[in-house]
Amino acid sequence: SSGINAEWPLRPGEDTMKALDMGAVETLVVWENLDVMRITLKNHQTEEERVIHIRPDDEQDKTLFMDGGVELEVLEKMALIEWFANNYKTFGATLEIITDKSQEGSQFCKGFGGVGGILRYKVDFQSFEVFDHHYEKDDLDDFDF
Repeated sequence: SSGINAEWPLRPGEDTMKALDMGAVETLVVWENLDVMRITLKNHQTEEERVIHIRPDDEQDKTLFMDGGVELEVLEKMALIEWFANNYKTFGATLEIITDKSQEGSQFCKGFGGVGGILRYKVDFQSFEVFDHHYEKDDLDDFDF
């Protein structure tokens, strides 16, 4: 599963994943210390699989691993940054790993939760009912990644 039905606590990250699934991300920008896990879960009653993205301390929240009264099986668990490194090419994107040591990098991490993308074309995130603050390519020219 590429994460089309992925759940994400951070709206900008969710925008990025949707744009990535659509093939709209030209450059995937990820903070080097991104502390998010990508977990694939399976409900054996419905055979449905889903992907969640959580911070490591949220792993104690058992409700994230339940669907109704059914406990979900963990099929795969890995650091999201590792998943990006293994899969970015399948989306036709390039991968930029950034640091938060510069002012621009720090602003990116605070504003975007450490995950963002430079888009090939404009995506109407309003249709996904999420806000559409995203960098256009010109906005990143000032960044020294």
